[in-house]
Amino acid sequence: MTLEVQITHRAGDFSLDTRFIADEGITALFGRSGAGKTTVINAVAGLLQPDAGRIAVHGEVMFDSKNAVFVPPAKRRLGYVFQDARLFPHLSVRENLQFGARYSPADAKGPDQDSVCTLLGLTPLLDRAPATLSGGEKQRVALGRALLSKPRMLLMDEPLASLDGARKQEILPYLERLRDGPLRLPILYVSHAVDEVARLADTLVLLEAGRVQKAGPLMDVMADPAAVPLLGVREAGAVIEATVMAHADDGLTRLKFSGGDLHLPGVQAEVGAKVRLRVLAQDVLVSRDRPVGLSALNILPVTVQAVHLGNGPGAAVVLQAGKDQLLSRITTRAVKELELEPGQPCFAVIKATSVAPISIGR
Repeated sequence: MTLEVQITHRAGDFSLDTRFIADEGITALFGRSGAGKTTVINAVAGLLQPDAGRIAVHGEVMFDSKNAVFVPPAKRRLGYVFQDARLFPHLSVRENLQFGARYSPADAKGPDQDSVCTLLGLTPLLDRAPATLSGGEKQRVALGRALLSKPRMLLMDEPLASLDGARKQEILPYLERLRDGPLRLPILYVSHAVDEVARLADTLVLLEAGRVQKAGPLMDVMADPAAVPLLGVREAGAVIEATVMAHADDGLTRLKFSGGDLHLPGVQAEVGAKVRLRVLAQDVLVSRDRPVGLSALNILPVTVQAVHLGNGPGAAVVLQAGKDQLLSRITTRAVKELELEPGQPCFAVIKATSVAPISIGR
């Protein structure tokens, strides 16, 4: 399944001129408020008709201004999950789910209610009213309703934005399960939260002022110093995949990735499981020599791949760790004093407690 978007649109002072291609998996549209994310996803859904351009889903044209094509939203077969769950308050959870199934095409392939309830943990909720559900439970029901319409693609517009940290932690594993499970349904996911995007996305599209600034595989974009201003200095960092090797009695877990071993707390995954980690650039220190006498448990041999000096006192250093990349945010003065340059061997130092549990996903 491929989504092709090439559209322009003007609304008041805002001008959108966006083009990207989204393949299978989760494609995240990321940007600050006002970047144009919701305008794009509404155009894909058919809730907004752009001034010009073309939108196609798996080769089927949904919108083409040159040929006067505009497929109505109801005929696009795209499931939409909004920021607020928008459940019918007078219907039970079961009846809300059945409403989604009612509008699925008779010949469409997709999951049945039992499999959706199992996937999203909805079975204990079926007889409850929406008013009795938590925010995370409501979003799971809204997601289940969208899945039961048997869409060819899911659109999710800031689905976790209204949830607190605990509720967000509750629902993220379900979204990971949806991404990695047998449905393999492509998802266009809008968010302005880096932690969500880092855990969920396969492809990342960075929007600013209605324009795509950078797009590509998540891990490549996250580790690119050019993305730091768009992600935010304190949110920028690399994403790596690791394997859980062992859980120690002191609460630390040993993980292995291509660059060596990492020891981290808060890893809720069985031995042998693959996990995804976001390591913030501001939490990666650089040392020319292997340090001794430190409390930090993670000291990794790395090679400087690139150094990007900022306009201010900060610099971004790309570090090659095995086949993976880490990003370090240090001062320009440190770059000069350490004489860091591409090809320079050194060590990356990461505190075990610097990787938050929400930055560890399946």
